[in-house]
Amino acid sequence: MPSSIKAIIFDLGGVLIDWNPHHLYRKLFTDRHEMKYFLDNIATMDWNEEQDMGRSLKEGTELLVSRFPQHEAPIRAYYDRWEEMLGGPIEGTLNIFKQLKADGRYKLYALSNWSAETVGIAQQRYEFLNWFDGLVISGLEKTRKPFPEFYNILLNRYGLKPQEALFIDDNYRNVEGATAVGMPAIHFIDAEQLQAELKLKDIII
Repeated sequence: MPSSIKAIIFDLGGVLIDWNPHHLYRKLFTDRHEMKYFLDNIATMDWNEEQDMGRSLKEGTELLVSRFPQHEAPIRAYYDRWEEMLGGPIEGTLNIFKQLKADGRYKLYALSNWSAETVGIAQQRYEFLNWFDGLVISGLEKTRKPFPEFYNILLNRYGLKPQEALFIDDNYRNVEGATAVGMPAIHFIDAEQLQAELKLKDIII
């Protein structure tokens, strides 16, 4: 039975781009337990997501420094050296993306929790980010996954029916957010698993 999917929506960090704070903080901490404590309890993903939702990098940094002045140097490094968190494209997923782009049957979009102040750096570094039919970035929209309004911004902007748009994300919370608004979704583990699931859906032959 032919797939009813007409659009494929990719998350960026962790799916197409190897973004990971560990790439930077392994350089700054000699003790991996200290690094883990810092990222789990101080410069947390929850804190980072506030910048992804539109809070300025400066405001987020100063707020954290005021709370943890003893960790000022590694806190400031988070955005001063943010580019060092970019490990490169995830080649297997990028190959799938290129295959889908060449196929031409599907519109391709990105829906990403990303700061408005850093997304331009990634767009300059990774040419493939300019191949999408549309990008919706949380920092520009002032909302983020898994909130329903963020998915709906993309669906409404590009005239997509949720049941015809397949969503791919490495964060299961965000996958659940997509299914809550009616989109089929794949929880990304790695490129091999993604390719297998796309084949099952007759999206990749």
